[in-house]
Amino acid sequence: QVRLMESGGGLVQPGGSLRLSCAASGFRFSSYAMSWYRQGPGKERELVASINSGGGRVNYGDPMKGRVIISRENANNTVYLPMNSLKSEDTGVYYCKARRELPGSVASEYWGQGTQVTVSS
Repeated sequence: QVRLMESGGGLVQPGGSLRLSCAASGFRFSSYAMSWYRQGPGKERELVASINSGGGRVNYGDPMKGRVIISRENANNTVYLPMNSLKSEDTGVYYCKARRELPGSVASEYWGQGTQVTVSS
């Protein structure tokens, strides 16, 4: 059974830090690109960061660029997202996504349930 379990969310003051983790199971983690998305109240889901299957290529969405670093440990089936200098507008649910595209095949994609991040004084 495929499972993506996010953790590390919580309440933090503006300017603070959090470290999100996403533990994967039930599929071949090392073959999948991993991403973090977020969805703020009343907003659409948006990309925070992504990393390819081998970990050598990363991409960051504009909202948190320079304040987050995505990394992965294929040996532990886990992807990480430390976040710094958090702002109130970073409040939202943060989701982990796994995706694999093979030539000639429909892409496989899985989502976690999300972890709440609240930035407030």
